[in-house]
Amino acid sequence: MTTEQTGNLPIETTFDSNYRKVMVAARRARQIQSGASPLVRSQSNKACRLAQEEIKAGKIAYVHTGPPPEKPALEDPGIPILAI
Repeated sequence: MTTEQTGNLPIETTFDSNYRKVMVAARRARQIQSGASPLVRSQSNKACRLAQEEIKAGKIAYVHTGPPPEKPALEDPGIPILAI
């Protein structure tokens, strides 16, 4: 999942969720709109499409800086269901 280390933060090359993939693509699209050169050749000139194609080609990596997501533990297994 990681290719190299930057300090204590690993560089991720795979995506653990579609949400993270969309967030990385959005950030890359903003970079392209701000003048960054595309990393792949594409028939599209749209920044979002270019970012998606770069991710699909494996040209984009990211650094996950936050703690790993944890599922909250339920102290009381009997969660009331409210009907409206």
